[in-house]
Amino acid sequence: MSNAAQQLEQQMPDATRLLSDEPEMESSLHYLQLLLLVTSLEWLWREQNDFFIGANLTIYFSRQQLRNRDFRGPDFFLVKDTEKRPRNSWVVWEEDGRYPDLIIELLSDSTANVDRTLKKNLYQSRFHTPEYFWFSPETLEFVGLELVGNQYQEIVPNAQGWRWSQVLGLYLGIHENKLRYFTAGGDLVPTPEEAAFIAQQQAQQAQQQAQQATAKANDAELLLQQERQRSQRLAEQLRSLGIEPDKLT
Repeated sequence: MSNAAQQLEQQMPDATRLLSDEPEMESSLHYLQLLLLVTSLEWLWREQNDFFIGANLTIYFSRQQLRNRDFRGPDFFLVKDTEKRPRNSWVVWEEDGRYPDLIIELLSDSTANVDRTLKKNLYQSRFHTPEYFWFSPETLEFVGLELVGNQYQEIVPNAQGWRWSQVLGLYLGIHENKLRYFTAGGDLVPTPEEAAFIAQQQAQQAQQQAQQATAKANDAELLLQQERQRSQRLAEQLRSLGIEPDKLT
């Protein structure tokens, strides 16, 4: 643990007593969007154990914050190269001084101004979070920022309006009015339910192809049998005329 983190830890209360203190999501749209971001990334990285996703979870980082309770945690944040395990909150001094590598805020009427200004400045100047995105499930406003030096600069969208995340190694973009992940090749990252549905479709398609191949093989076998029977009848007709079929070849 770094010296700064050790000093902070000595000054702060027991982290096991610091529970998340976040309000409910603004609407079902916000809740479903957050669930989509969490589950699809968890599915994509299901073989990895070196990251933590915080969903509507408080980040504790200073004595003043604890005293004033003047900070609400991000709607979604990602910390890479850390232990993947359950946490009641993200306590910076218990995490080797680590802050999120990526943050996504879901805008609402009550939070949009704070997300665009105060939180943006906090994530830029105090957290030094490399990437910050915000998205409105209602208006579809979507902005991505990356830390260049000590200042956030907008991530230029591609032709589809997607913005590349270096932290994720993925694009973030709007699909069917939802913020989704896309691979570098442009494929949509599915949720577990979508992946199961795709797998089911592929299995059904493979079964249909196997059935079609079997039917074709059966048809070919039937044609071969019919050809053999025709040859046998012809041979019998020739013999009835006193002609040996072998002598005709």
